[in-house]
Amino acid sequence: MKDAIRLIVTFVPEFSNYMETNHQKEATLEQAIDLGLRADEFEHVKQILGRTPNFTETAVYSVMWSEHCSYKNSILWLKTLPKDGPHMLVKAGEENAGLVDIGDGLGCVFKIESHNHPSALEPYQGAATGVGGINRDIFTMGARPIAQLNSLRFGNIEEARTKWLVKGVTKGIGDYGNAFGIPIVGGEVFFDESYNTNPLVNAFSAGIIDTKKIISATAKGPGNPVFIVGSATGKDGIAGAAFASKDITEESANDLPSVQVGDPFMEKLLLEATMELAQTDAIVGMQDMGAAGITCSTCEMSAAGNVGMEIYLDRVPTRQENMLPYEILLSESQERMLVVVQKGKEQIVKDIFDKWDLHAEEIGHVTDTGRIRYYMSGELVGDVPAESLVLGGGAPQYKREFTEPAYYQEFKKFDIAQVAEPQDLKAVADAMLALPNIASKRWVYEQYDSMVGTRNMTTNRPSDSGVVHIKGTNKALAMTVDCNSRYVNADPEVGTMIAVSEAARNITCAGGNPSAITNCLNFGNPYNPESYWQFVGAIKGMSAACLKFETPVTGGNVSFYNQTVMNGKEVPVFPTPTIGMIGIVPDKEKVMTLDFKQKGDLIFLIGDYTEDIASSEYLATYHGIKASPAPYFDLEKEFQMQQAVKGLISEDLVNAVHDVSDGGLYVSLVEMSMPRGLGFDIVSDADIRLDAFLFGEGQGRVVVSVTEEQEEAFVEYMVATGVNMTLLGHVTKGKLQIDEQHFGFISDAKTIYDNALGAHLEK
Repeated sequence: MKDAIRLIVTFVPEFSNYMETNHQKEATLEQAIDLGLRADEFEHVKQILGRTPNFTETAVYSVMWSEHCSYKNSILWLKTLPKDGPHMLVKAGEENAGLVDIGDGLGCVFKIESHNHPSALEPYQGAATGVGGINRDIFTMGARPIAQLNSLRFGNIEEARTKWLVKGVTKGIGDYGNAFGIPIVGGEVFFDESYNTNPLVNAFSAGIIDTKKIISATAKGPGNPVFIVGSATGKDGIAGAAFASKDITEESANDLPSVQVGDPFMEKLLLEATMELAQTDAIVGMQDMGAAGITCSTCEMSAAGNVGMEIYLDRVPTRQENMLPYEILLSESQERMLVVVQKGKEQIVKDIFDKWDLHAEEIGHVTDTGRIRYYMSGELVGDVPAESLVLGGGAPQYKREFTEPAYYQEFKKFDIAQVAEPQDLKAVADAMLALPNIASKRWVYEQYDSMVGTRNMTTNRPSDSGVVHIKGTNKALAMTVDCNSRYVNADPEVGTMIAVSEAARNITCAGGNPSAITNCLNFGNPYNPESYWQFVGAIKGMSAACLKFETPVTGGNVSFYNQTVMNGKEVPVFPTPTIGMIGIVPDKEKVMTLDFKQKGDLIFLIGDYTEDIASSEYLATYHGIKASPAPYFDLEKEFQMQQAVKGLISEDLVNAVHDVSDGGLYVSLVEMSMPRGLGFDIVSDADIRLDAFLFGEGQGRVVVSVTEEQEEAFVEYMVATGVNMTLLGHVTKGKLQIDEQHFGFISDAKTIYDNALGAHLEK
């Protein structure tokens, strides 16, 4: 398969030996293809340079024009996403991460990115370095990270490899995040066999910044010195960007050198040094060295400032002797950044990084040529125009074909009448609580430190979003990551609208106002027209929902080539456009929790419900029926419902709020009951099948609890909104009852819910 690139230059010693003496010779077409360039792209490089590039230059173009760096197969659609909103300070693509205004002279810098392919091969380091990389994107802009989230997807939980991946990924996230000292305040974990070969590891970070002290990722001022700071450069992660731009195959284990190795303690030092440097006037611009390492940071910073650079690779601190030019340029060793310094203030930078025992080496200077010239031991080894290499500049931009897959119309033929309603719904309810996608993810999150620092407001106060203090203000920051990829697979456009809406719903239920999103778009091979159709549908759905909720897209990343081998055939993973959203809680005293507070409180359902079990966990996993459309969803009604909930919280008319999502109403009620050991006694709608009422996942619904004192004002308010409300019943001391049928006690349900995932993973 042409897309399955083998990076022989990195892994075949004989080839490396050849390059040691021939790296300035003209590259051949075969070498270019081995590096990941297409034949027509190699010809285009020749036209740009007016000559045939040497091997080092070809390597530079291969990583910068890889899907991971250039977004060449997605950029035209990404440009259609809404980028303007009431709080925007830095738009998508302008800097390392998005930035929104949160008032009081402060901004929130936040972003989500994937580390899927590295995690598939080496789950511990793959996940750990994903956490490190996303945090660097935040503090490189001058913001101090305050909270992290993650969104994880794994295959069949009964498979030994899946268990290995889960354990490695969660330990990697926990070890790096805990040592770095930033709390993990939420996330999601989802299992499906489509992820058997290729798990998804999406890491989110948010930080707070003084909006007057933003550090730009732009190089300016010819003559200004260029420094590399942080860790030394090694051979780990070489060509990682190209590795992330291909399918995982049986030969991918040979690509282990493309997996970076992280050091969280080094990153902590780098954070503190950067925060100290940000208080000086010595910085012109700074960028994290992530994908494509020195290559990417030099090219992107130069292109952003319409300048060039001369870089002396032999000045770069290295961990191995005799590293070749392309190895230094393409290395993705972690905990490094590129800094353009105000000429004459070099000693300020050196003193700060020396204090923190970190490298700070001057490796070049800014020029007015618009070209990046790389030297090794006085010899020019590469000379390329910066603009030709970057996203939005000269990097390719392709229109891909897309075709609606046959399954899409087949899924629409599903009829609930095809499914017999079980006789023993109490047994079904217990089975639902034990499903890996429903059960508590305690086994995972107990490995994370959620209490480090003093910001997390939801450690012992469960809420639909992670909520953190904004110190020095009366506000809080709410954040969440959401995507039900089964919905997106059934209908990419509707499923992605649901993902955005659920993120907004979670922010709203916590007492916040949705502000903006970042996205991590995980899809299959873009050269597969059916996979690309899923991608296009997701972009359309995201745009529609973001416009409705006024939550512009601040940035993120695209991860293509996520494939799994099933029944001897390579198929894409469930399309997974993960949405990371932040919101502002205007009054931290009104952060809303999801737990029932006391026996006797009334339980109301806000929003519409229908007789719908499409794409539910109940249908797909309990009944094993995979072919069904996305669940009921109405964007306008969803928006109106959320507006009503905002008002209820603002007016102190409810004392618990929780959305209805995976697992349906029954799971939501159990989750509200468990924190205080309470229960519920409810009555169903006689016109709807009880299994659909309890386990259906139709959207646009929220459960609230109301005291007797609040009831009259609550009802008056809801009538005025025109949004449907239904009295379900009341909170009990611990008994679970539905239509006068005993469903057990909350203590029994909690035992099932808390222990099921661990039992699966440890057996």
